Amino acid sequence: MKYKDYYEILGVSKDADEKEIKSAYRKLAKKYHPDLHQGDDAAAEKFKEVSEAYEVLSDKDKRNKYDKFGSNYDFSSGYDFDPSQYGYTYTTGGSGADFSDFFETIFGSSKSGGNFSGGFNINDIFGDFSSKGRGKSNKKARNKFESELSISIKEAYEGVTKNVSLTYKQEEYDIAVKIPAGITSNKKVKVKGEKFGLPGDILFKINIRDEKNLSLDGLDIIKTENIYPWEAALGTTKTVETLKGKLKLKIPKAFVGGNKMRIPSKGFKDLKGNVGDLYVIFNIVNPKELSEEQEKLYKELEKISK
Repeated sequence: MKYKDYYEILGVSKDADEKEIKSAYRKLAKKYHPDLHQGDDAAAEKFKEVSEAYEVLSDKDKRNKYDKFGSNYDFSSGYDFDPSQYGYTYTTGGSGADFSDFFETIFGSSKSGGNFSGGFNINDIFGDFSSKGRGKSNKKARNKFESELSISIKEAYEGVTKNVSLTYKQEEYDIAVKIPAGITSNKKVKVKGEKFGLPGDILFKINIRDEKNLSLDGLDIIKTENIYPWEAALGTTKTVETLKGKLKLKIPKAFVGGNKMRIPSKGFKDLKGNVGDLYVIFNIVNPKELSEEQEKLYKELEKISK
């Protein structure tokens, strides 16, 4: 049998107090809860392991017994040992218990009717354990679900409503997510799930995706445009599409490809009204096809250049 290091599983020290243990458990249980990972066996197994560790470390008597057993024999996580050598009886046969063989060997069956928390309520994981503000009584805990949503730079700049489908307890729910103009990456948008049949709030983490010729660097927008060799050599005026509409830019003679042109205060505007700059990078490219006259002129240019 392998020894389980419950402290390592929760990511806490051996002298962690009740508050630290509960906080670590909430974080991990929220991350691996099966309701948010339908069909993911690995997440379900991890949730079961985290729940088992919390069952032991949150109970004073179980924790004392576990600590005494571990310290007496100086076990480490994954260490193989024979329970019978330490006064414990282990029988195989598949009792269908919630917890591992290691747990049942040390503490007895979790199906025996004892004081085990076995099935964990999602409200305990996603609910708020304490009320906010002074002098207020605790509010009833609300479920909180988390998901992610990718949007374009233009959608983030202008604001958009996205319709998404979420699966909860093997049922699909269509959710309308209203995203405000100026939202930035990693910000979260809260949706009241009750409006759509879900029991609690949904927090959508927003990811803003870069595009082929458009990207974000903080609040600065980086845009790529192509120009022809003669435009770079002779200079020209180019009309560029921006998030604020069309903009005419003058390219000077003998322009070097790859250079950035900065246009102040034409970048991204965030929720607080802060505005970045627009940087346009001009790449020099040849036409995909040359006419006979263009090809003739290129050859002439080649001759006189030599």
